[in-house]
This record gives sequence, structure tokens and C-alpha cells, in this order.
Amino acid sequence: MLGWLLLAALALLLIVILVRTLRFRPQPVAAVEEVPVQMDEAKIVADMQAMVRCRTISHREEALTDQAEFEKFRQVLQERFPRIHQACSFRRIGKTGLLYCLKGKASDQVSVCMSHYDVVPVEESGWSKPAFDGVLEDGFLWGRGTLDTKGTLCGVMEALEQLLGEGYVPQQDLYLAFSGDEEISGDSCPAIVRWFEEQGIIPAFVLDEGGAVVDHVFPGVENSCAMVGIAEKGYLDMDFTMESNGGHASTPPPRQLLGHLSRALCAIEKKPFPMRMTPPVRQMFDTLGRRSTFLYRMIFANLWCFAPVLDLITRLSGGELNAMLRTTVALTKFEGSQAYNVMPPHAKFGANLRLLCEETVESAQAYLRKVVGNDQIRLSVVDGMNPSPVSDTNCAAWETLKTAIRQTWPEALVSPYLMMACSDSRHYNRITDKVYRFSCMYLSKAERASIHGNDEKIPVQTLIRTAEFYVRLLKLL
Repeated sequence: MLGWLLLAALALLLIVILVRTLRFRPQPVAAVEEVPVQMDEAKIVADMQAMVRCRTISHREEALTDQAEFEKFRQVLQERFPRIHQACSFRRIGKTGLLYCLKGKASDQVSVCMSHYDVVPVEESGWSKPAFDGVLEDGFLWGRGTLDTKGTLCGVMEALEQLLGEGYVPQQDLYLAFSGDEEISGDSCPAIVRWFEEQGIIPAFVLDEGGAVVDHVFPGVENSCAMVGIAEKGYLDMDFTMESNGGHASTPPPRQLLGHLSRALCAIEKKPFPMRMTPPVRQMFDTLGRRSTFLYRMIFANLWCFAPVLDLITRLSGGELNAMLRTTVALTKFEGSQAYNVMPPHAKFGANLRLLCEETVESAQAYLRKVVGNDQIRLSVVDGMNPSPVSDTNCAAWETLKTAIRQTWPEALVSPYLMMACSDSRHYNRITDKVYRFSCMYLSKAERASIHGNDEKIPVQTLIRTAEFYVRLLKLL
């Protein structure tokens, strides 16, 4: 009798799983109007070359930053986009902040398009072409910042400059907000946000760098996917330190500092943070999981049953999917004695954490302290910030962004996702929940890998399409 009951229960379970899988189909998507756009390719390429040739490298040590190059970049904008500088009010905010405002027909639902014009340092010897010459070759424009993010800054400026020549007036006030110290978490963007606060302005739409149009980003999905970050993980640098009396290496104690710290390292590796379904990831699974193959659809449609399987797979494989499902710990530094024959009086290792939504700096510390389980090891925060709030996807702003994306990349599936990196846009979450992170360009895996790396370059057609996207977006705002 018991056997029959177990078989019946198993059969019922399989039926439930199968039915839920079969019902887990793509939601209907409304057709979008085709909006042809013609851009001046020669002008865009020349303007981008001029931007790349400004060596706007930001350094945490201010003395290393060449302010003349930043002023040169600002002069490039003024010279090459005269209509914008005639039609828009303009103000400098903070050390490097640039804020343009084009008055619209109304001012109660304003929009902000963001970017930054500083770039990370370059190791010139590792580049195939000079990093700041703006070399144009075989359909690619080479240079630091072409992808991160002078390309998007160029795109929105080109779009607005062209539209102003056609008599464009936005429905609502439009702001272009650029900073020159994003790469060093500078104060310019926070200063711009404070200005909005002081003016009582609550943006109804904010767009910054983030996801892109990419291929093979989700298990079982063959389509290109336009990934829009609706939240970003927090950031935490921590030190794990232990002290001793040191001594001569000829008479080591039975329990040594590096041994204690190594056991702590291993404990952290063996006990990763638990998997959690946050709203951005749940929405991504619901959007892209419906487009996946039958086996993956079965998993994503029945996470109540298969969550442990997904947890195990991601823990073993690591990578982006794992990082979206848990707070990650990257063990990055280990320091001990400066000599082979000296016991270290002081040793430590360092870790970089990316905090999942709803995690905090304090809760992450508490978890690791419990995992390490050694009161002699001191945990200390070097730098940290909590995750951003989650932006609204049930609103007109989200639909506007989706429409502009689909008009530009009609083959792409538009999906929310959780951004692992940090951006200036997190500061806007203080005043609005309509903050979206999308770099508005198609990026191959190799192109994504070149961001902050060697041989950063952008296909000219990608640059042109970025400008086309902004033309379509601005017409909808």
C-alpha cells in the first residue's frame, strides 16, 4: 500500500512539474513601430576620434591626473556640438561634473541620460595600436574609453545635436549629466544628484552604463539579449588580520599565523554565501527562462523543486550566473613575513565581496565572522557600500526604454538583470526608483573583455547604432 502511495505521489509531482513547464511560455510582445534613422557617420567618427585623443585618465592620487586633458575634452564638446551649447543651459558641478538641460514642454517628469568621460589607466606596451590616437582601421575605432563610456556619451550628444537641427523639443525637460571621475568613485556625480535634490527635481527616468546587447548570456537561449540592470550589487573590501610575537623560523610554534589564516581561507571557500532569489534575478528568469530549451524551462518554471540543483550547479561552475545568485567572495591578497627565516608578527589576507540585494556590509561581516570561527582573526572593513535599491519595471519609463531598444535591436529579448559592477547611477537611487543601466550597444564577448583591458575598440557600426538608439529614445521622452 505504501509503495502505491509513493508511486502516486511521484506521478502527481511529475504531472505538476510538466504542466508548470508547458505553461511557462513566452509572454506576448506587442509590435513596435519601425523608426528609420539616418546619421552622419563621418561626423560621428571624427567626433569620437577627438574624444579619444583626450587622455582623460583619472587617478585616486589627484596629482597624477592631467587636468589639462579634461579641459581639452570639455572644449571638444563645446566646439563639436554647437547646437547643444546654444539650446541648452549648462553648468559645471563639482570637480568634473557637466550638466546640460534642454527645456521641454513640461517639467514634472524629467529625464536624465548619464555617462562619464574619464577612463582607467593604460599599459601602452600591451596594446596593438596606440590607446589615445583614435586609430580608424578595418571598420574599428581604437582607443581607451570607446566602450567605457565615451561611446555612449558621443552617441547621446550626436543624437541631440542632430535632433536640434530638426527642431526637436522634448515632451519633458531633458538633462545630460556627465562626470569625469566615475572610475575613482569621485564626488562629481553625487554633487549633481545633490543639485537635483536642492532644486526639488525627481527624475522620472535615468539611464546610465550597464548591460548591453549580448549573445549566449542565458542557458538555452539562442536569441541576442538586451540586458538592462535594474539594480547593482554592493561592494566590500575586507582584511582578515592576525598578530603574534613573531620569532626565528628555526623554532616555529605548532599553530602558525599563516596556518590559521589558510584554514580561514578554506572555510570561506567551502561555505559560500547562500543562494537567494532577488527581484532582478527572478525577473530575468521569468523573462529569459520562458525562451529557453525545454529542460531549462523545466528548471526555471519549477524552482520550488529544483532550486537545490541550481544552487549546486552554480556553486561548482562559478561565473556570472553564480554571481547573480549569491554574495561572492574573491580572495585576492595574502601577506606574511618579508623574509624566509622570520616568523611573521603580522599576517593578513584580503577579500573583495560583491553584495547581493538585501545584503549589507554588516550582515556580510557577520556571516564571514561565523564562517571563519576564529576570534584571533580580526575582520576589518577597508571600503564598502551597500547594494542599490531595485528599480521599477512596472512603469512608463521601463516601457519607453524597452521600446527604444526593440526599435534599434528588433531581434533582441529585453530583460532586467542584476549588475555585478558599480556605476555612478547608484547615487540617483537616492531620489528616484527609475534608474536603468544599459550601455546601448551590441558587445561581443571579446569586446566586453577589452573594457579596462588591452586593445579596447569599437566597431564603427556599433557606434552609429548607439547614436541611432539615442535618437529613438529622445523622441520618446
